[in-house]
Formats: sequence, structure tokens, C-alpha cells
Amino acid sequence: MRLLRSTLIAALLLTPATALALESPSGRVLLTVSGDIATTNVGDEAHFDREMLNALPQRETVTSTPWHDGVMRFTGPMLRDLLAAVDSQGDELRVTALNDYSAEVPVADAMAYPVILAMTMNGDPLSIRDQGPLFIIYPFDEHPELLNEETIVRSVWQVNRIEVR
Repeated sequence: MRLLRSTLIAALLLTPATALALESPSGRVLLTVSGDIATTNVGDEAHFDREMLNALPQRETVTSTPWHDGVMRFTGPMLRDLLAAVDSQGDELRVTALNDYSAEVPVADAMAYPVILAMTMNGDPLSIRDQGPLFIIYPFDEHPELLNEETIVRSVWQVNRIEVR
């Protein structure tokens, strides 16, 4: 009995967190992640409500952007943590907005830089009118090399879908 208990405890401790089931959203779904992912909660997709996104590790990015006057304070989960939560297997993301605008974002960006999926700006939740509910924010002031046309195009706002490829 003791051996069985020890074996079960060891198996649980050695199980990677990504193998655990992703909870189902209880609120309005803000984000659907699909494609080459191993952890899902609705069919072959991962759906996230605000509470689930808030449960991921949060980061504050203070930066200027081409779309705002002055420096803004954005908060949201890091893109790399979102990808880890769904056990992403791909190397490219197709990030799509509510109006169907989309851009290709290399997973390498999320691994090399603290890219966030901003949910607030200056402490207020991002509304659709304010480029929300989700906005891909690069740390332009921390990494000035990111302030270029290629990266600006990847900074999708009003994000509602991410397809991992």
C-alpha cells in the first residue's frame, strides 16, 4: 500500500503542468486559441474568459506606442505563458482581430521579448473602442529595435483569436 501511494505521488509530481486539463470558461469568452495545441477545453480549441487570462502570470509594460500620445501602462499575461498554458507546438501564430484583420506573429518574438496580451491600459480594462479587449503589446521602449514596420504590423488590437501553426 505504501509503495502504491508513493508511486501515485511520484507520478503526480512528475506530470507536467501542461498535461493538466484547462478549465472551462465561466464568463464571456474573450480569446479562442486553436491549431497546433495539445491542451484544450472546448473540442480542439482553448477558450479563455477574462478570469482565466487574469489567472496567468501578469506583466506590466510601460511604453510609448505609435497609436497613443505619451507613455502608457499596459497589463496582461505574457504571450509565452498563454502559449505554455495551451501546450503550443507551433512556431508561428495567426493573430486575428474582431474585424478579421490578422497578422503573422513568430513564436520566437514571444520567447525573446516580454510580449503581452494587454487587457488594461493605465489601469482600465481595454474596451473595443480602446483597442480591446485584447491588444498585442511589444515593449517598444525597453527594446527600441522593435519599433519598426514589421513589428508594428504584429501589434494586433481587438484580438479575439490566435491560431498556432
